[in-house]
Amino acid sequence: MLVYEDKLSGDELCSDSYPSEVTTDGCFLEVQGSWTVKGEVEIDTGANPSAEGGDEGGFDSNEQKVVDIIDAFELVEQGEYGKKDLMSYFKGWIQTIMAKIDEGEQADFKKRVQTGVKKLVGMCKELQVFTGPSMDPDATMVFAYYKDGAAAPTFVYFKDALNEIKC
Repeated sequence: MLVYEDKLSGDELCSDSYPSEVTTDGCFLEVQGSWTVKGEVEIDTGANPSAEGGDEGGFDSNEQKVVDIIDAFELVEQGEYGKKDLMSYFKGWIQTIMAKIDEGEQADFKKRVQTGVKKLVGMCKELQVFTGPSMDPDATMVFAYYKDGAAAPTFVYFKDALNEIKC
């Protein structure tokens, strides 16, 4: 299994155990999330609790519906980002991440990242923005959106900002 770690913060952001594809001319790794139920789940066995001498009161369920990727990697949702906010973030982030990109690949990265940034800025009203568990605002952010008709979000990662760690 591969775990994808942010090159800037070291936060684990995703793994290859989720359906994914490389998009936008190699700029993004898009990963499909899904809704899952977490916590104690009440299972109705058809038994009558009062006849069994059990509690007649309701069951206090700790059941929560969560998105698997957000839960597994402890992603922290940030507030809304407008176009200016995203552009400001990307300007600083690109300068910082450039130091982590191999020198021979920097020109290709600049081309790819421009296309990716334009796409994300154009979708800013549809995006949810996340940081990793360290909540480092200068680290690589994760973006999520709902594809047409999708029941769960698709997460967008800058592929060049991730280290692949074999587990």
